[in-house]
Amino acid sequence: MGKNRLEAFSDGVIAIIITIMVLELKVPHGSTFADLQPLTPVFLSYLLSFIYVGIYWNNHHHLLHTIDHVSGGLLWANLHLLFWMSLIPFTTTWMGENHFSTVPLALYGFVMLMCAFAWWLLQSCMVKTHGKNSTLARAVGRDFKGKVSPVLYLAGIAGAFFNGYFSEGMYVLVALLWLIPDRRFEKILHED
Repeated sequence: MGKNRLEAFSDGVIAIIITIMVLELKVPHGSTFADLQPLTPVFLSYLLSFIYVGIYWNNHHHLLHTIDHVSGGLLWANLHLLFWMSLIPFTTTWMGENHFSTVPLALYGFVMLMCAFAWWLLQSCMVKTHGKNSTLARAVGRDFKGKVSPVLYLAGIAGAFFNGYFSEGMYVLVALLWLIPDRRFEKILHED
């Protein structure tokens, strides 16, 4: 079956995830800049999560441009990814409203870890469906970022119980790692 329906559905779910996150930003009661200060943790958690969702959306777009069809297994693997991503608004809000305290910070990392696992599963299913010599397989290559990200998430989850700043730093580091443009897919797509 074609990939267009999968792409359209995924784009719609991701748009809803971002919409839910922005709707969780509450307007302060007051009209001064000082009234915004208590909302700083909420805004920072939103900013980090917006970047993560944007990274997933961007990479999902690139991933789907390397394939020409999907299977039932790919549909389920994609739904698995979207399930974990749909929990990002909840953990984002909980973490921000509780000023990055231990359990919300650890749960946020766990959800991000599961998103990374779901991404790996989706990518692996796509490579299996399209073959080891496919455009996708060549674009993924050794996947350094994909291998190091779960390790950093695990460090962030553990760090949440000892040092919140370290934990936050690990989550920001993963985002920065993926925010740097990944030329693998664009390079491969231009070769084909």
